[in-house]
Amino acid sequence: MEKKLSFFQIVAIGFMLFAMFLGAGNVIFAPVLGQQAGTNTPIAMAGFLVTGVGLVLLAIIALTKGGGTVEKLASRVSPKFAIVFSVLLFLTLGPIYVIPRTTSVVYEIAIKQLIADSSQIGLFLLIFSIIFIALTVYLSWETTKFVDRLGKLITPVFATLLVIIVAKSIFTPMGSVYGPIEGKGYETASDAFLKGFTQGYFTMDVLAAFVFGGIFIKSIDALGIRSKKEVSKVFIKAGLITVVGLVLLQVSMSWIGATSVDAVGYTTNGGELIALASKALFGQIGIYLIGIVIFLTGITTNVACLAAVAEYFERIIPKVSYKKWLIIFSLGSLIITNFGLTKILTMASPILMLLYPIAIALIILIFTDSWFKGSRSVYVGTIIGVGMVAITDALKEANIAVEALNNVFGFIPLFTSGAGWIVTGLIGAVIGYFFKKEKQEETGELQEV
Repeated sequence: MEKKLSFFQIVAIGFMLFAMFLGAGNVIFAPVLGQQAGTNTPIAMAGFLVTGVGLVLLAIIALTKGGGTVEKLASRVSPKFAIVFSVLLFLTLGPIYVIPRTTSVVYEIAIKQLIADSSQIGLFLLIFSIIFIALTVYLSWETTKFVDRLGKLITPVFATLLVIIVAKSIFTPMGSVYGPIEGKGYETASDAFLKGFTQGYFTMDVLAAFVFGGIFIKSIDALGIRSKKEVSKVFIKAGLITVVGLVLLQVSMSWIGATSVDAVGYTTNGGELIALASKALFGQIGIYLIGIVIFLTGITTNVACLAAVAEYFERIIPKVSYKKWLIIFSLGSLIITNFGLTKILTMASPILMLLYPIAIALIILIFTDSWFKGSRSVYVGTIIGVGMVAITDALKEANIAVEALNNVFGFIPLFTSGAGWIVTGLIGAVIGYFFKKEKQEETGELQEV
């Protein structure tokens, strides 16, 4: 008889998945959006929630429909594309960006605020990063213990502390909400929505959904769930819990940002903003309160990302064990962490502008697969169309030939707003569909590809 999980087990798994997603990016980006969008925060957050939260559930469902792993899903384009996309995705979610970013953000908010001697900041970052990443490795060592460690212990603690901070900001607001800041892209309703849409990329949660799939399935396998059908059901139920939690979190963080101007002034650093807002709400104890929250959210994200990337590379290079990959990627993360948060964020932005549109396109293709009978030509045409513009967006994000690219490709609708890939992706899909149809007519076969 097929094993069924109890309601409380599913909730614990949902909390585990929520903990895996809830990292530094979920806490530091929405407050800055709230400050900059001001009275246009609701419409900006609508766009932000589409890419930062809504697509997370769709990514989870797409993953279960596409075979359970991102490489199986991406192989519908081509096996070579699947390898390149998956490797770049996992490295970005692991040692190149997310683990260094998370470790740096935790240091900036939880530790740096307490250091009196600014000349020793670099040394303290090195010491802290060694300890924090070593703890990450320890907690990642046994994936079968993820539900107990993340879902039943850490998540309820930081969730409770976050509720306290948010409740305080609602009952005793820090100040008024002002109009949107000129020049930040939130001036009109349409601009605010599109700006929020692209800002949602930086949470990286859609990409994380692809990355966490393998490690999540391993975790529920340890609970005795084996059949693909039951695994998919548990994954989707846990995903719903995660999405509800992320919506509440992001809306709350944007509210704190929007109402913080009178108390802390304007700042572009989300970590500094949330730390100052906590101090304004609770006094000095607020620094310790938000420090604990950031520390716990950071460690859960690091654990999830390090475990996921090690699990993936063990799959493609089985000669190197999961635990050896943990050590390799933790050392790489440690080195990049010590370049500092500003450098890490600068390096990663172009990669996100490249990967996110492609990931969204893959999700849409999986959901519409039956419309074109799974034709590879439609997958290829769409990804080529999306990829062409995503590459130019990545170059612009890296401040490479921005004016020249805008002049050459500015005729594409939404290009200057960072969403031109939607148009070119649709064109690529149509071309791929007609190529499929023409090929069928030539061969006289009207069968599924």
